[in-house]
Amino acid sequence: MTQINAVKRVVGVDWSGDKGPGQRRKIWAGVWTAPNRNSAPARVQLETGRTREELISWLIELARETPRMVVGFDFSFSYPAWFLAEHGVTSAPELWQRVADGQGERWLHEDCDDARFWGKAGNLRNGKKPAEFRGEHAHRMLRRAETALKVKAVIADPAQAARIAGIAPKSVFQIGGAGAVGTASLRGMPHLLRLRQAGFRIWPFDRPDPAHPLVVEIYTRLMTGPVTKSSEPARTEYLKAKRSENPLYATLSRSVLAKARGSEDAFDALVTTLVMTEHRKEFARLQQTTDDVFIMEGQTWVPGVGES
Repeated sequence: MTQINAVKRVVGVDWSGDKGPGQRRKIWAGVWTAPNRNSAPARVQLETGRTREELISWLIELARETPRMVVGFDFSFSYPAWFLAEHGVTSAPELWQRVADGQGERWLHEDCDDARFWGKAGNLRNGKKPAEFRGEHAHRMLRRAETALKVKAVIADPAQAARIAGIAPKSVFQIGGAGAVGTASLRGMPHLLRLRQAGFRIWPFDRPDPAHPLVVEIYTRLMTGPVTKSSEPARTEYLKAKRSENPLYATLSRSVLAKARGSEDAFDALVTTLVMTEHRKEFARLQQTTDDVFIMEGQTWVPGVGES
């Protein structure tokens, strides 16, 4: 990748499906900005205090300032292909429009009669995984990208496979409970439409173009590896170790480190941003998918995915 096409800004977003004021506390964004022509050094920031709508507006403004930008969101961009087919949907962007038109909130509502959405205590699903997703049928609740992350045999790099071991992705059908991603996903998909309308390329559905900002789906747990993220002492030890072995961490300000130590969401946003920054040259190699399943389900970005 030539210098003129180099990524100038990386944003890793720790998203939230919270419907109320908790959004401003739970949504964090890590921002890496490349050195500029005036010899100002690269810098890393941690941002919070915005709602989902405000965060998207802010990203659009950042992209106007720095079009060569990559944004990673930690929510699922779609559902398994069989589910889309069941609803007569042929692509993930078509699903986003259905969700934006109100279908997403209907699936989240406590009176939803589709028992495949589970995990919201007190409603018709009673927080239990449906029988349809248990035992030999468990794979149906995951997309191909998520299944690949669960099966070490498909990971060519042994080091990457070791990091994935024991870190299982959640199903987008799970809308409540520890680690649930479903609510955040359904409340994130409409914003992908807004970003697309603002000129962002959404991978793998659109053809990446270095002159336009790029959006990718990420899996935060894969970025951090096996660490007890809910523990401040564990986060502190993780960051301390990283500072001794990784130059990106060594340049972090005291303020950024304090935020990451003090908040699991901030920690996720920071680590995700730095992993994406380390591998930023890879984004130029990403291609628009022609795979029928990925067109419907989307694909999770992990280091090296563009080379497979």
